Amino acid sequence: MTKKLESGKKRPRQGKKNPDDKRAEAVLVSLRRIIRATDLHSRRLSMVSGMTIPQIVALQAIRDLGEVTLGKLAQHISLSLSTATTIFDRLERRGLVERYRSAADRRVVHARLTRDGRKVLRKAPALLHDRFTERFSTLGTADQDRIVGTLRDVAEMMGADELDAAPVLDVGPLVENDSGKTKT
Repeated sequence: MTKKLESGKKRPRQGKKNPDDKRAEAVLVSLRRIIRATDLHSRRLSMVSGMTIPQIVALQAIRDLGEVTLGKLAQHISLSLSTATTIFDRLERRGLVERYRSAADRRVVHARLTRDGRKVLRKAPALLHDRFTERFSTLGTADQDRIVGTLRDVAEMMGADELDAAPVLDVGPLVENDSGKTKT
């Protein structure tokens, strides 16, 4: 027995897949593959470098921006100031970055890489989102716009369109609090 939907369409019987179900399943399989590839890459990167993706992104940003405040760093890597500060604090404890006061205005504190920080960055493998960005840039603007629009639609369908997210392909928490709780 079939039930009528509000729009007047009949709902298919349980157990039978209609073409829409198969297409939805194909989308979910693709999403799962993306999540899995991101997770595997994150784990490999952590094993090789001993660092998380957000930590490497922060190191790269400090290197690229030069003399930078934590506020500018947070803005550049699309994270809240508190999350960026937590990441920076962990990097500082490992001796990879350091803080110093501005010569022009002693109230301003800047961040910079240490020699060990530069060494870690040279040895760090390429990030997945860098590889994606490189390949994405080879597409024409119409294809790029189509992909962006489609993924925005998917995010909306999943109720994720309003979630704050950095342009980093990582599935784990961005930082772990000292209490063991994680922040994403």
